[in-house]
Amino acid sequence: MTNPSAQTDPQDPQDPGPSPTIHALTRAFALLGKRWNGLVLAALAQGPAGFGEVRERVPGISDRMLADRLHELAVAGLLTRTVQPSNRSPRTTAALRGTPAAAPRPTPPQDPGGAAVRTVSRRGPLSPG
Repeated sequence: MTNPSAQTDPQDPQDPGPSPTIHALTRAFALLGKRWNGLVLAALAQGPAGFGEVRERVPGISDRMLADRLHELAVAGLLTRTVQPSNRSPRTTAALRGTPAAAPRPTPPQDPGGAAVRTVSRRGPLSPG
């Protein structure tokens, strides 16, 4: 049986409402309880990653769901998204808040026609393949 005096009236202007701790925990559990959010955070705990890398770390998640979850977690302040400009499409890297963002990966040199230039090692003959 509950104690009626322990219950609060939501219309009572004198009621301060739930404590900040209760509010924060409610928000945290609502966010972490959502499908995929915990797995996305666990994937980013391995280190900053681009969209495709996160998708590989979270098998079974659709592109749309991953995009939604990354956006939601960024808005909640749990991760940062860094956009690195590129001559093709920008590369977005996600990282848990408070962790260093990944340095941009070097892109292969391009010839004037736009094709990637293959770098050849001077150590020995090229192997087929």
